[in-house]
Amino acid sequence: MAAQPLTSLDRSTLRERALEALRTAISSGQYRPGDHLGEEELARRLGVSRGTVREALRHLQQDGLVTAGARGMLRVHSLSPVEIRDLFQVRGALEGLAVTLIIDSPKRNAAVAKLRKALSDLDDPDRDFTAHIDADLGFHLLLCQLSENSVLVDAWRHLRVRYASQSSMMATSTTRTSCRAATTPRLSTRSRLAMRPRRSKSYRTT
Repeated sequence: MAAQPLTSLDRSTLRERALEALRTAISSGQYRPGDHLGEEELARRLGVSRGTVREALRHLQQDGLVTAGARGMLRVHSLSPVEIRDLFQVRGALEGLAVTLIIDSPKRNAAVAKLRKALSDLDDPDRDFTAHIDADLGFHLLLCQLSENSVLVDAWRHLRVRYASQSSMMATSTTRTSCRAATTPRLSTRSRLAMRPRRSKSYRTT
């Protein structure tokens, strides 16, 4: 792939900023699943030491975004169909909990109004597949935020990073089919919540 410049870093928070720069490069598709992540190249492009890059890559391995392959070469992790299924199962559980918390909240009516508005904004036929994924994730982030449970939101954001790293690949690969199949329960929950805001018992998920 063509070498694109990454944001230069000052020395105040090198490790944290290197980690964030690499995480953003992966989640945005600048580095795609399977791409090699060489310490020397990354250190040169970021303007930091190889040790700083090594620490950042170690964190990304712990987050599941980077994996070690043959001869210890680090690559952007490619989710398997089983991992995609597992990811959506956990996301479904988190979002189901968010729905329950919203229903039980005294702010329910205002929350549902915001969700209905966000849902209507998704109906844009001119969006490409990747843009649709981003818009859909925005809707579900809003759902979690409206639950007003910070731990739930943090857990969902962690899963989102792993999912977003696959977005560019899913736009052109068979993984797109697996993703669509996995999202069916999630879309059902979304539709029921947005379309039936006054029947609280109907929103509960199992």
